[in-house]
Amino acid sequence: MKKVIALACAVILLGSNEVLAQRKSKKKKGEKHTEQLYVQPKLVVGIIVDQMRYDYLTRFWKDYGEGGFRRMIKDGFNFKNAHFNYKPTYTGPGHASVYTGTTPSDHGIIANNWFDKELGEEVYCAQDEAMQSVGTSSAAGKMSPHRMKTTTISDQLRLATQFRGKTIGISMKDRGSILPAGHTGEAYWFHGKSEGKFISSTFYMEQLPKWVADFNASGIANSYKKDWDLMKEASDYTESGSDDNNYEGKFNGEAAAVFPHKLAQIWDENSQFDIIKATPYGNSLTTDFAIAAIDGAELGLDMHTDMLAVSYSSTDYVGHQYGVNSVEIQDTYLRLDKDLERLFAVLDAKVGKGNYSMFLTADHAAVHVPNFLKDHKIPAGYLKGGEMKKRLMAFQKETFGSDELIRDVSNAQIFLNHRVIKNLDLELKEVQETFAMELMSYPNVHKVFTAYQMWQNDYTEGLARIIQNGYNQERSGDLMLVFDPGYISYPQVGSTHGSSFTYDTHVPILFYGKGIKKGASLKKVSITDIAPTMAALLGIAFPNGSTGKVRAEVLKK
Repeated sequence: MKKVIALACAVILLGSNEVLAQRKSKKKKGEKHTEQLYVQPKLVVGIIVDQMRYDYLTRFWKDYGEGGFRRMIKDGFNFKNAHFNYKPTYTGPGHASVYTGTTPSDHGIIANNWFDKELGEEVYCAQDEAMQSVGTSSAAGKMSPHRMKTTTISDQLRLATQFRGKTIGISMKDRGSILPAGHTGEAYWFHGKSEGKFISSTFYMEQLPKWVADFNASGIANSYKKDWDLMKEASDYTESGSDDNNYEGKFNGEAAAVFPHKLAQIWDENSQFDIIKATPYGNSLTTDFAIAAIDGAELGLDMHTDMLAVSYSSTDYVGHQYGVNSVEIQDTYLRLDKDLERLFAVLDAKVGKGNYSMFLTADHAAVHVPNFLKDHKIPAGYLKGGEMKKRLMAFQKETFGSDELIRDVSNAQIFLNHRVIKNLDLELKEVQETFAMELMSYPNVHKVFTAYQMWQNDYTEGLARIIQNGYNQERSGDLMLVFDPGYISYPQVGSTHGSSFTYDTHVPILFYGKGIKKGASLKKVSITDIAPTMAALLGIAFPNGSTGKVRAEVLKK
């Protein structure tokens, strides 16, 4: 009897499971399953704000509107403790790392410019002499991503859609559009001087699309030939230092670096349209072009997910000229907030609210002006690179009897001449270590790492790991220098970046839109986590060199 009852229960259970399964998979004859294991937005938007420190979100929070940064933070996911995990923190490596999900050790973009050991000369990260300019007769378009060794999230999306999905990269800077667009997208960047238009390269096309040509002919760029004055009352800029100070650079033709900046009066003295780059108007023009791309390229209008990669470069130009604590940087971010609101409104109207997914981050942050720090008794200063190099050149002659051991000094790296070292019957490891010991005696040198250390060890944490992540065996030098915190090689006004310290590594990472949870986290995460997280969201293959982690806490189930 017990066996009969048990058998009956099993039959009932099996039948109910079968009914449940049929309900889940019920479909018309010949119809495919529609259950999704991934999110399929119509458009993915990647935004990089060049030189954006994380504290620009909190410092200017009270003056942001509801439709820009606040919208992303309130309705999206905010990583408050996100960092770059390598050195150097420059624009080229930053853009490459965000989109490849790995570091210079793998993607190969070790700086903006670097000494090529094979060619024996300096090369630029996006330079490609095999290409021709499109949209200008100048050489400004002889560019491509050919020096980037790995794929990007934008490449993987193109592959996943059988190249039906479109990818467009946009920036004031060539590298700011080329590296995010990857090897398979299209890239457009602003060529200033007397032309003032967006251009491209034969790597992507033979002529500009009609929508780009129409934009260039519209005169929009010329509309920004106007004064740059404060967006709000001067008394509202309480989160910055005084407008008139000794820490800021000024445009050619200006008597002082104070508002209003009369751009039209000093237009010709500052390479004409190039002056727009160093004002908030460069971000506005970038937004204008991004909106034109959404319309002209019909992004997000079909079943194949497209990608729009927008890099706002003017924040970097303004930061370099005026510094972290300037009224100019605050006004620039308040205006950028308005531009983001404008872009989001177009996305809502054209693609549909809830139909796109987005991330926002930076390619690096920035240090306060050292003179400003010094005046407030914080250790900081300026490196005497010329004196250091002169002393090092004399050292090689005194120690090794040759003045040909050093090939190049750049990007806080020293490249040695391996051929000369071999001809002198010297051991490369010993030569590297000898130079390292010498360099450690120089003022403001904090640490020195040798290439041999990078080859022989697998560092898992700390400064050594950061250096190793930035070290590419094929392209990097023999010695990597780390200078004291707050010390830079730069003019006495304005800010810069490039170090391994938190003022250069701490940046925003915001996720927003379709498939993204609302929330925030203080967990320490890496910039390289963005690409694999987006790949997991989209259900596509990761970039082929990706070393970052999927941040599952931002993804809806």
